[in-house]
Amino acid sequence: MNGGEGKRRLTARASTGKAAAVRRSPGARGRRARNGGEVPLDRLTTRGRLAWLNAAGAGIGTTLDLERTARELAEFTVPRFADGAAVDILESVLRGDEGSRWTGEGAPLMRATALCAVESLASLEPTPVGETTSARAEEAHETLLHCYCLRQGKPVLVSRMRHEDFLKVAPTERAAAKMRAAGVHSYLAVPLIARGLLLGSADFVRGRGSPPFSSTDLALAEQLASRAAVYIDNARLYGREREHVVSLQRALLPRATPVTPGLRVRAEYAPSAAHHGVGGDWYDVMALPGGRTALMVGDVMGHGLPAAATMGRLRAVARTLMTLDMAPERVLARLDLATRDLEDEQVATFLCAVYDPADATYTLASAGHLPPLLLDGRGSAEFVDVPVGAPLGAGVIPYDPVRLKVPQDGSLVMYTDGLIKSRHEDVEHQLDRLCSAARGLAPGALEGSGLIDGAPAGAARFDEAVLLVATTGPEDTGDLREWELPREGRAASVARHLVTEQLAAWDLTELADVFELVVSELVGNALRYGNGPGTIRLLRGDRLVVEVSDTGPDLPQIQHADLSDEGGRGLQLINMLCRRWGFCRTVTGKVVWAEQDLPS
Repeated sequence: MNGGEGKRRLTARASTGKAAAVRRSPGARGRRARNGGEVPLDRLTTRGRLAWLNAAGAGIGTTLDLERTARELAEFTVPRFADGAAVDILESVLRGDEGSRWTGEGAPLMRATALCAVESLASLEPTPVGETTSARAEEAHETLLHCYCLRQGKPVLVSRMRHEDFLKVAPTERAAAKMRAAGVHSYLAVPLIARGLLLGSADFVRGRGSPPFSSTDLALAEQLASRAAVYIDNARLYGREREHVVSLQRALLPRATPVTPGLRVRAEYAPSAAHHGVGGDWYDVMALPGGRTALMVGDVMGHGLPAAATMGRLRAVARTLMTLDMAPERVLARLDLATRDLEDEQVATFLCAVYDPADATYTLASAGHLPPLLLDGRGSAEFVDVPVGAPLGAGVIPYDPVRLKVPQDGSLVMYTDGLIKSRHEDVEHQLDRLCSAARGLAPGALEGSGLIDGAPAGAARFDEAVLLVATTGPEDTGDLREWELPREGRAASVARHLVTEQLAAWDLTELADVFELVVSELVGNALRYGNGPGTIRLLRGDRLVVEVSDTGPDLPQIQHADLSDEGGRGLQLINMLCRRWGFCRTVTGKVVWAEQDLPS
């Protein structure tokens, strides 16, 4: 490299590619003022250049979005510093990994991230934004200027480009010809290095009417790239941490919805792109005895990993409590005690609904949560008046339930405040907007993600949101039967007759012998320990389930019976004959149930 070649300092080009859709900046470079009187940097004093450099802190890195930060860098430099700018980022950095100094053959895998150019350079053909380094760049090895830049971490300055220099800069021969035709005559590339690690590179060009890049421009570009690299690395770190929190959040949420007789349930978790937008919003859907379904939505106050971890613990406790007691108000009371025992003293809102397909009713209880929305399927929508108790962890109990009858094809919508939260509107106004949005959606859109897209928060949503929509199906109880039993000694005989008759109607007579015995034991226990049986329910779903209810407070337990004992073996028989069995408290007492696999 001699003086005839112009001043050249090698610094690797950050990717052979540049952006597809050229973001244009008005005007062209030259010695005249542009953009409302802004003077090109080559006409400014040293103090003016430093002032421009200091202004980069306000124009670059305004968010923690990596790709937007790259675009801000390109747009900040055009047209005052260059006629065209391209920013390419290592593919590994875009995935959240740390940067590195490239030591392999050719060029590291880069992705075109941002480009900005004046109108006169709109005809250039850079690598489209989002595409990786072209094959030619990988095959060219040291012949491309950017390879030296990326390997050595040093800038490249070609003050006056000769014919062969265009082939060392452009991604293709056609692109090189376009650069020559457009009058590009000077090239500058600087690496983006933060904390000693390479993140990518920024490329700058000047065209007709602009002076070539000088050593002063090179020093200014290095300073700008150093600052921008820190902003990009901060965005990378935030994106990686946020991805970890979102992954944890999703891992703690249900992966699949269980079978819900009489209901079509659709739930969706929508994380926010805003800073600290991931936290403790959660939902759960549980299958309960007798075809009942528990729907739960909660919101832990705060954001980040602590809120997500608390959410996971509360969900686990809530599931355990629901298996023991299907009365929502009692579940909330015990969950409040569990929340107060947490070391981090978190507070959460919670809404619980239990659906019974036998009479198409919900039983709901709320701990400081937003009211659910009920749509009747015929264009009407209104909020359910659920008594609002104190949030979990506040220590104010009890909670009051409400019973709700749902029409056929009616939908119950449960959600968290991220769906309506606004910094400018009050909650009542946002709830009215949510009701109007839900009323205007078709049933298919409502059960999808239509309400999240059309929610009051809309594109301005800055908090995560959970949406759970449960729609009642046709009033077909063909797979569910429920009968009242007499509170006397003949209850077991009546129960056996009803069950065997229904099994014959379902063509399941091969299970009749086992279920006659199981029903006899369940009804016998209800007569002896439960103040007499109430109802018997038979459900045919993925499995065959029978349950007997009573009003007794005592819960059944398997006991060890001696050889001389006349009783105590009933639950042992049920445990041996059935796939599984269990019990659950209800508002009036308890139910004891057993299930068996259906014949193949």
